[in-house]
Amino acid sequence: MNEAHIQKIAGELKIQPRQVVATAKLFAEGATVPFIARYRKEATGSLDEVAVTSIRERLIGLADLDGRREAILKSLAERNLLTDRLRADITAADNVTRLEDIYLPYRPKRRTRAMIAKEQGLEPLADLLLQQQATADPQAEAAKYVSMEKGVADVAAALAGARDVIAERVSDDATARAKLRDLYWSEGVVKSKVMSDKQEAAAKFKDYFDWSEPIGKIPSHRLLAIRRGETEGFLMMRIVPPEESVLPMLEPLFVTGKGPAAEQVRLAVQDAYKRLLGSAIEVELRMETKKRADTEAIRVFADNLRELLLASPLGSKNVLAIDPGFRTGCKIVCLDRQGKLLHNDVIYPTAASAGEAREAAMALLSMIKKYQIEAIAIGNGTASRETETFVKALKLPSTIPVVMVNESGASIYSASEVAREEFPTQDLTVRGAVSIGRRLMDPLAELVKLDPKSIGVGQYQHDVEQGALKRSLDDVVISCVNGVGVELNTASKQLMAYVSGLGPALAANIVAYRNENGPFKSRAELKKVPRLGEKAFEQAAGFLRIRDGAHPLDASAVHPESYAIVDRMAKDLNCSVSDLMRDAGLRQKIQLPKYVTETVGLPTLTDIIAELAKPGRDPRQKFEVFSFQSGVEKMEDLKPGMKLPGIVTNVTAFGAFVDIGVHQDGLVHVSQLSDRFIKDPAEVVKVSQRVTVTVTEVDLPRKRIALSMKAAPQIGPSTTGQRTSPAAPRPAGGGFNRPAQPAKPAAVDWFTAALNKNKGN
Repeated sequence: MNEAHIQKIAGELKIQPRQVVATAKLFAEGATVPFIARYRKEATGSLDEVAVTSIRERLIGLADLDGRREAILKSLAERNLLTDRLRADITAADNVTRLEDIYLPYRPKRRTRAMIAKEQGLEPLADLLLQQQATADPQAEAAKYVSMEKGVADVAAALAGARDVIAERVSDDATARAKLRDLYWSEGVVKSKVMSDKQEAAAKFKDYFDWSEPIGKIPSHRLLAIRRGETEGFLMMRIVPPEESVLPMLEPLFVTGKGPAAEQVRLAVQDAYKRLLGSAIEVELRMETKKRADTEAIRVFADNLRELLLASPLGSKNVLAIDPGFRTGCKIVCLDRQGKLLHNDVIYPTAASAGEAREAAMALLSMIKKYQIEAIAIGNGTASRETETFVKALKLPSTIPVVMVNESGASIYSASEVAREEFPTQDLTVRGAVSIGRRLMDPLAELVKLDPKSIGVGQYQHDVEQGALKRSLDDVVISCVNGVGVELNTASKQLMAYVSGLGPALAANIVAYRNENGPFKSRAELKKVPRLGEKAFEQAAGFLRIRDGAHPLDASAVHPESYAIVDRMAKDLNCSVSDLMRDAGLRQKIQLPKYVTETVGLPTLTDIIAELAKPGRDPRQKFEVFSFQSGVEKMEDLKPGMKLPGIVTNVTAFGAFVDIGVHQDGLVHVSQLSDRFIKDPAEVVKVSQRVTVTVTEVDLPRKRIALSMKAAPQIGPSTTGQRTSPAAPRPAGGGFNRPAQPAKPAAVDWFTAALNKNKGN
């Protein structure tokens, strides 16, 4: 274990080195993040999942840095370029940028102008010029290197070649690169312009036709929008420093004298910046800003995904699910309390014929009675509000809630291999309706069957680095699944695959064992599953639940390794474990310090007592029925000033999208989320949150709805933030004018916003 890494990580995360050491050791032993955070608190000092994940990522990053360091040292040694000083510098480099700057002068290069000059024997002339002696005569010295045989035609060619050598040295100089890099970061500007003759085709990027913003302030969504415009061939993007500051900063590093020789060095420095160094740093910053923008976009997606996965479940109910439609009718499925498909049908409640509508009503009522339906789920796609109105007109008992369900990604599930495996004889429409119903019962259990990217609660997820996105989203799914816990005897293999220590293969083995041998009677029986060894059992057992299992604690989050402790507690109080779980008075008599051991401390014991009080408790919020405003079913029904209930469907860096039941989500711009100034919309709203919004603008031709959550929002177009000159940016929100935010750039890419809207961008 690298001591330097331990100290570095501890300093970055502001924790004790021993916590990093313990966590690193657990990872080395094959432990997972949820297991470490939940069941190894004594070892880590009660680090949470965020800290444990950060340690893992930094360990990986520093290991990659060491790998690159070793590769560089090996390359230099093989070419006999490694000196003690160079080895020390490389060893001391604490980040990739510094390491690559040191290595740059020695990196094998393609044939450059400097190489050609060296081949022509002009490097000694370059060395002489760099001495910058006041009495030196560059013309006379250069004349000595004129040689037709070597390709140096005259004095001018000799001096040009010498300057090429100097320019490459300037470009490779670590100090020069560091200073120029700092200048870019502190004063550089991101600029974008529309490509000539593409203004019309590039209309969706019109906010960025002539855009300029400091590199240190540009938000991730704006940078990614500009990059997308560039990728699609509509925009040109540059990152530029203040030109008037560059040479005054670079020249003193190399121009140390006066006279003709110093002037030659000055010319070489200018050439180095314009031809080599400037473009190199710009490329580097393009990569780094993209990486930072990706990180922010991935964070937004991950936060949204967590809220969506942890949405309140209805629970085990007999559900009738409807996938609405006009021309093709509504697909109906009836599910039992475990989500099993009992029946499917098609009705036409929105048909023009009154007879067909009556027939649909009778069919629906018949299914509700026959399958003892306890809740109705309606997908929020086409014809959803019309279908909802039809169902509510049936005057069903108040005990049967009618719930609108976000069906984003249901069509992807219906065509997936998972759906084909579950319902090989059913068509896509039936599978989609089943997914809608199951989402109401348990969003987490159903959504894990989808690729998280297809759920559509992020921004620019197709533009970010896909490997990093997948790792982050997988971490979120794993965290949510293990945080909630999984019912061993009913969970799908897709859900169990995310349980700590399992994975797809072991999950499939568990389901196969369950199908062959019947329900598991105890957690210990897991050890009989093929290829499920002690390590996997240790990692997974605490997150798996068995209702009415052989041991009362099998239904709880108490790990089997702690059963003996609870048995001792019960024995000391002359009662059973079940008595402890039922009787708060008995639990209050437990003296926790009495049960502390070398491996089990008060954090774990406190968790055990909490779990005894509410065994297997679901951390998700209690389900509450939500309804959209009656009579407001399409955009034409909207009027500025209306106050409407809504559900947040997506949170981005520039605001939140809210479903208000008109088949088109509205945008609450970040400036309209609160009466106080906020930087991050997540400070105010979360995905799946119920909110009340005010309609401020409706643009029917472009299908855009502007909303506000302020106490007294401005209704209709404003006069603030208007374009003050041809070069000024558009007001926030593109076509919708917003109150100006002087302290921050106010433009919003409405096209990208619309794409983000609940459709996976």
